[in-house]
Amino acid sequence: MKIAIITDQHFGARKGSKFLHEYFKKFYDDVFFPYLKEHNITTVVDMGDTFDNRRSIDLWSLEWAKENYYDKLEKMGVTVHTIVGNHTAYYKDTNSINSVDLLLKQYKNVEVYSECTEVVLDKLNVLFIPWINAENYQDSVNAIKVSDSICAMGHLELNGFRAHRGHVMEEGMACDVFEKFDKVFSGHYHTRSDNGKIFYLGNPYEMFWNDVNDTRGFHIFDTDTLTHTPVNNPYKLFYNIYYEDTNYKLFNVSEYEDKIVKVIVRKKSKPKDFEKFIDKLYSVGVQDLKIIENFDIQESEEFDIDEEENTLSILNRYIDESEFELDKNVIKGIFQDLYRQVCEVE
Repeated sequence: MKIAIITDQHFGARKGSKFLHEYFKKFYDDVFFPYLKEHNITTVVDMGDTFDNRRSIDLWSLEWAKENYYDKLEKMGVTVHTIVGNHTAYYKDTNSINSVDLLLKQYKNVEVYSECTEVVLDKLNVLFIPWINAENYQDSVNAIKVSDSICAMGHLELNGFRAHRGHVMEEGMACDVFEKFDKVFSGHYHTRSDNGKIFYLGNPYEMFWNDVNDTRGFHIFDTDTLTHTPVNNPYKLFYNIYYEDTNYKLFNVSEYEDKIVKVIVRKKSKPKDFEKFIDKLYSVGVQDLKIIENFDIQESEEFDIDEEENTLSILNRYIDESEFELDKNVIKGIFQDLYRQVCEVE
């Protein structure tokens, strides 16, 4: 049996941004639902953070999620196993009140898991592990220890994995307790990473600037072989364009319609040609356009910048290579929070 695994969908993100949800919809309509239909997939596991805001969701976003996701799965006869994540739990220290349980009661095909539960998928026992917090920590650890399942799926915060490109988590649970399983799949971190046993599958689409050029999508899990196969999302939202006296007449702007674009100026010998280049981008209908000309971090013999590195990776490495007495992990955490805030699409 093959099932679909999807995670961190964040319905209602960016205060219910209609533009962002149109981008989400393109993925579901063109990629997700057609794949389920073509391959007769009748089971979906949602590994958490289905909704974005733990404390509220606006009515438009809720209606959007029902109309464009849950209603369609119900009509297709697809069973949905939904694991509670940190964004869907109202309180930080308990899963008892959560948005998926409260908002999705009308769907008989949706099962919500707010505590560790063993579920049979085909003939395979799978342990579902929702967000581990202060209230359920010991019960969760005990459930993991006594479980007979060889596979686990959850919304876990484990150290040693990439939270996103350029940032490896140094906090969270150790991986030791999960050694008993053959395979562990998790949501929570939006980028893909693994250690050969534990797999963070990443979310379906780009949401922030630090997602640029990072492969997204969902996965198909084979209950017989315990293998998983990515189904990648071909649609990008964020684009970096490097301007080096680029010929505006020859530059193809068609792919940037309704996209969020950052133009990074490396060489601008003719300002008027540059203005025409920018005008051409605006003419195609970009959603948002930022121009970067001056850099606060300058290249030097002491600190080299790799053009392939993203901003957060550069900042983290700069902190690591700097000499000061403050806790560098604390400084990195502050920069990470600030960077995520400025990357968010309003």
